[in-house]
Amino acid sequence: MSAFIYLASQSPRRSQLLDQLGVRHTLLLPNVEGDVHEDAEAIEVALPDEAPANYVERVTALKLDAAVQRRVRRGLPDAPILCADTTVTMGATLYGKPVDAADARRMLAELSGRTHRVLTAVALQAGAQRWAVLSVSHVTFAELSPAHIAAYVDSGEPLGKAGSYGIQGRAAALIPHLSGSYSGIMGLPLYETAQMLHTAGIAF
Repeated sequence: MSAFIYLASQSPRRSQLLDQLGVRHTLLLPNVEGDVHEDAEAIEVALPDEAPANYVERVTALKLDAAVQRRVRRGLPDAPILCADTTVTMGATLYGKPVDAADARRMLAELSGRTHRVLTAVALQAGAQRWAVLSVSHVTFAELSPAHIAAYVDSGEPLGKAGSYGIQGRAAALIPHLSGSYSGIMGLPLYETAQMLHTAGIAF
């Protein structure tokens, strides 16, 4: 039984959520000094006509593949590795991380007054075994005026977040209704993750 797991994610929110569960973890991030360069962004490019659920599950699996190779390449101790990926989708449209403030304003204008889905895929590798789960939540935004959108984007919070918002931050004031997993919308569905860790024999 492992005393800790690796978290292969640059999201501070995922690390905080694992802390909330009491899961001991160490970050296993790409592109540290002395290691080979990994094109992490290339993994997140969607395939033509790819369904949102297929996209997020495929990207998570690729991230986990890369993390497994990273651990071996660096000669790190063997331990389970956890990966996750979150995307926002409305219809067949994917809303990933905005490239800049203008892109964030565009996304928020499109999400304004409508209900979208938040998909978070989680995958765990322990030895030769792999587990995966998909969390699906629905989030409804209030009608947002251009001024509301501009003020929120100017706060800097939307940058680096799928769909250009963080539900655990100021965006909470813009969301009258949600259903599903609040932690899943943040980036790591705690119930599903805990069940998967228990199934893999990881105690916490």
